This record gives sequence, structure tokens and C-alpha cells, in this order.
Amino acid sequence: MGSLSFEKDFEPSAITPRGLAPPGLIPNGDFGEMKRLKLDTTSTTPRKNLNLSVTEPGKNDGPSLDCTLMNYIDTLSQRINYHIGYPVNICYEHYASLAPLLQFHLNNCGDPFLQNTVDFHSKDFEVAVLNWFADLWEIEKDQYWGYVTNGGTEGNLHGILVGRELLPNGILYASKDSHYSVAKAAMMYRMEFEMINASVNGEMDYSDLKAKLLQNKGKPAIINVTIGTTFKGAVDDLDIILQTLRDCGYTHDQFYIHCDAALNGLIIPFVKKMISFKKPIGSVTISGHKFLGCPMPCGVQITRKSYINNLSRRVEYIASVDATISGSRNGLTPIFLWYSLSAKGNIGFQKDVKRCLDNAKYLKDRLQQAGISVMLNELSIIVVLERPRDHEFVRRWQLSCVRDMAHVIVMPGITKETLDSFITDLLQQRKKWYQDGRVSPPCVADDIGAQNCACSYHKIDYIIA
Repeated sequence: MGSLSFEKDFEPSAITPRGLAPPGLIPNGDFGEMKRLKLDTTSTTPRKNLNLSVTEPGKNDGPSLDCTLMNYIDTLSQRINYHIGYPVNICYEHYASLAPLLQFHLNNCGDPFLQNTVDFHSKDFEVAVLNWFADLWEIEKDQYWGYVTNGGTEGNLHGILVGRELLPNGILYASKDSHYSVAKAAMMYRMEFEMINASVNGEMDYSDLKAKLLQNKGKPAIINVTIGTTFKGAVDDLDIILQTLRDCGYTHDQFYIHCDAALNGLIIPFVKKMISFKKPIGSVTISGHKFLGCPMPCGVQITRKSYINNLSRRVEYIASVDATISGSRNGLTPIFLWYSLSAKGNIGFQKDVKRCLDNAKYLKDRLQQAGISVMLNELSIIVVLERPRDHEFVRRWQLSCVRDMAHVIVMPGITKETLDSFITDLLQQRKKWYQDGRVSPPCVADDIGAQNCACSYHKIDYIIA
């Protein structure tokens, strides 16, 4: 199946869904520019539940099906500039070019590297995408196996399952700031699970890892390494973890490492070499709908080909072997990923990464200058700040909150204009929340470090820093 390519003269006919702007109406093909033009017309009101029901044809006294969908599309379009709290890249224009594919049912059931007995699949696109990621993570094409998943959680479930099958009595280790799907995997697979402490910035506590590895020296280790934690964007240092394993006397056949790089897997490789199968790791997973961008949740999971035999099962019904979690798999998402990777290219990714990192620093600096508690980890586009006091403000900007923290994830589609609007709104609201002095901003020293906290107690040190 061919390599990833995008012919210059390839111009698929564009069918524009009703209610969506055709590509010709997007200035210079720039989705960001379209967002800037819409900034003054977007709605600040969170969308309400539509309270829909399914009715028989001809018995619906309410709005028509098309009217309901048009209103829904209009609501989503108006809320684009207020989507800053979750890691989804909505900055893509290929929906129109790929819309004709929706008339086909595409199912990539079974092994991506084996053809099915039906033609309605996209495994050739899928393998092209997998080859691209294999090259990014430095593993030869004949040495890896992988597939396009339905999201980061499935990637984690698969990677940890590979580790469990290789080391049946292994203990799963993960930091307390790792994604919740890791604990879900431990529960589903009935694995012994050791939760490792995390430092205040969200990175794994390596001294705690070492202590627990030594404590469980008689059993193999299956370690989930988080390359960008969900809330704080912290990166577990893979090299330190490998050194810790060596220091504790674990040989390569006594440990398995799965790298959860859901968001940062497409950021860090364009800044520094960290994720590489040249190191003794077992698997890597990313989410395709996050930094890359896709209208449907999806992901990529890659492991070593020599490991996958423990999971592969021959399924006569589909004339294939299957080592995936889900069996039937969306055949549209590999095409969306292939199209995005081809259209953007390495140079495009480098530009996106630089812009997002720069904009994250811009937001952090602006908030810090305004006396607001804020933290930004190295190599991260997640800006953690004190939790806004008003729930309506949180909903308006669709922020994710944990304890007294909130965060903004500066994705490729988020412009400085959007960040400026957020900052202006936040500063105006804070004047109302704290104007009488009876209530003070929360102390978040325990969550993001005293040096990043601007509460009344830590304010002097914060200003000096």
C-alpha cells in the first residue's frame, strides 16, 4: 500500500454542506481569518439542550429536520471563538472537499495491512498515515504494527494490553496526573496498579517511581509515560524513567513502556527528539482530532511488530486477522488524517507548533502581568490559571476546571484576538467578583507552585519572580 502523498493537481470536487461557508468564502483559505471576521458576531451564550425526540414522518408538529440542523449548525458556528478549554483543533477547511465520502460506508475492520474481501474500506490511506507516524517516531516500516483508533483512550487501552500480554504478571505504573483511561485499563484488565505521585507541575515524581519499583522488584513493570498531562501539560521524562529502571535492576525483558502522547505527540517532535522507538519503548499513541484536527474523534496507535502476535487472532468471517480493540473501525478518519498530513506537511506543523507555543506564552505573560495566578510548563500549550469565580464565565469560555484551577489550551485555531477577548472579559469580571474585598482570588500554591500563585499571601513573591 503506497506511501503518504498528495498530488499537486489533485482537486476533489467540493460539495459544501448547507449552512457552512464554502472554501471560496474563506479569505485566502485561512480559517483563522474567517474566525477573526466573525469575532464580533459570535454568541457569548452557551448552547442549551435541544430536548429532541424522534418522531414518525408526517407526525412532527415542530421545526423540520433541515430547520433543526440549520439552527444547530448556526449555534455551533457562533460558539467557535469561545472554545478554548479543551484540546480540539477546529482549524481545518477540508470538510467540503471530503464531504462526498459521507455517501459511502467505509469500514476498516481487521488488520490495516491485510485487504478485506470487500472494497469499501480505506486501509491504503490508513497505512500511509501509519507510515508517516512510524517515520516521525523513528521505527522502520517492517518493524512496526499499528492502526487508526477511535481516540486516545483506545490507544491507551491497546498499548497497555500489549504490555499486559507480554508481561502477564506485570504491575502497571502511572502518575496520578495521567489520563483517566489508564486507570480504566487497569480495572478492565484486572491489573495490579501502582499510582505514582506527581510534582506540583504535573510531572511524574521519579523518586516515588523508584521506591515503588524497588518495592515490587519481583514483578515486571508496565509503565505509562505521559507526554503531556491532560490538565497541566506536563511531560514525563522518558530518559529519566529508563535510567530509573536501569538503576533498579530492571532489564529490557522486565519492563514495557507505553507513551501516551495524545496531544503533545505532534508538538514535541518538532521541537526536540524525545519520542523514539530507538529507545526501549513498546508503544506510542496520539489523538488525531487534537493537534492535527479531525471532525470525528480518532487516534493513531503504533507498537513493535514483534509484540503483536500475542494479540492477533484469525477471523474467518472477515478474511483477516484482528489485533485491534474495536473490530469495526471508522474508514473515514484515516482519509481525513491523510488529507491533513499531506496538505500541511512538516513545515506546516513546525509553523503551527511555533505559533501555539508563542501564543501560550503570550497568554501566560498577559495574565501574569495582570496579577493572576498562572503556570505554563515547558513544551506545553496548556496555560493553567486560577479558577474563575463565576460558573457562567466558565461555561461561556467552555473552560475545563479542577479544584481551584482552570486551563486554556492554545490550539492552532485560537488566535491572539481570541486570547485578548478572553483576557479582557476575565479582567472585567474579576473587578466585579473581588471589588468589595469580601472575597479574594483562590490560593493555588499547592496546585501550581507558590512561585506561580498571585493570592494575597504569595503576591509579593509572585511579583518579584
